[in-house]
Amino acid sequence: MTTQNRLRLVDLFKYYKELPHQTAAIFELESALLKVSPGILNRDQQWFKTWSQAGKQDRFDNNWDGVCAAAKKAGAKFPELVAAQWALESGYGKHVSGENNFFGLKGTGTTRNTKEYVNGRWITIQDTFLDFPDLETCVFYLVERWYKDYHVYKGCNNAADREDAARWLVNDGYATDPTYADKLIKLMNQHVQGKPANDKFTPDKPFSFKVTPNITYGELALFDEKRRFQVQAQCDTALEMCKYLEKIRSHFGGKSIIITSGYRPPAVNKQVGGASNSEHLYNMTGVGAIDFYVKDVDIYEVQEYCDQTWPYSLGYGATKGFVHLGMRLGRPRIRWDY
Repeated sequence: MTTQNRLRLVDLFKYYKELPHQTAAIFELESALLKVSPGILNRDQQWFKTWSQAGKQDRFDNNWDGVCAAAKKAGAKFPELVAAQWALESGYGKHVSGENNFFGLKGTGTTRNTKEYVNGRWITIQDTFLDFPDLETCVFYLVERWYKDYHVYKGCNNAADREDAARWLVNDGYATDPTYADKLIKLMNQHVQGKPANDKFTPDKPFSFKVTPNITYGELALFDEKRRFQVQAQCDTALEMCKYLEKIRSHFGGKSIIITSGYRPPAVNKQVGGASNSEHLYNMTGVGAIDFYVKDVDIYEVQEYCDQTWPYSLGYGATKGFVHLGMRLGRPRIRWDY
């Protein structure tokens, strides 16, 4: 059999410009493939795992630093601008418009309501948003289409500085919000120039204060003033554990972390029947605990992941619907059942 006229898919993808006849041809190819092998386009196929780079070593966390790293790898001149868009569009990774779509990128995929600024007022419309296999692919798509030169479009990588790049995005129609560029600039200045001295996590902060991008002080204290930290060392310990919770959140696709117990003052600890030496007392420097689960994720999967990756105290509370994450003096690796 001759291969002289055989096409390579990589060449077809290279020249795909979303033109109507190209899209029609892809649908025809898809139908032909499914006739030969009905399961060939399933996500569990090895080719798709390779395509989505599943299991790769350089996974990017769903946080500011992770998005910056992914953007830099993708070729963004101003990675902090990509991170600012991520923060603004997704609420620091909490909300997606399509599957793993943290930037409100529109196209064939998930249909949902969205707000647009039209003729001087905000309106709600229904639109479709692209789906992506992971965060990195989404960032790569954004950078390729909006930061680099794409077709006749000059990307914002051509801007002189990051503030000019933010305005460049708006001028080229990325968002209808007239204050979009100003919001991005404010976010970049907050993160890139460093947080002000009074932005440190301290006991007197309001419950709305973000300890990490996706966890507030109020969540740690169950929004109960009696559970407010008393000394700085307690805040520092909680911060370290919250950073690990962010990694858990990222590992499970950005699903929300639900905290069921954090700091317990002695009276509260006694009231809930806690052990007299409970890590939840935060009664020594470096000692503390957080009980939690991940929304819509099997608690046993969460527990197993923590067992493999958390080097300190871990209580197997899956049978009761939570995982106990803790630290104690000397930071030993300890495991126990409830």
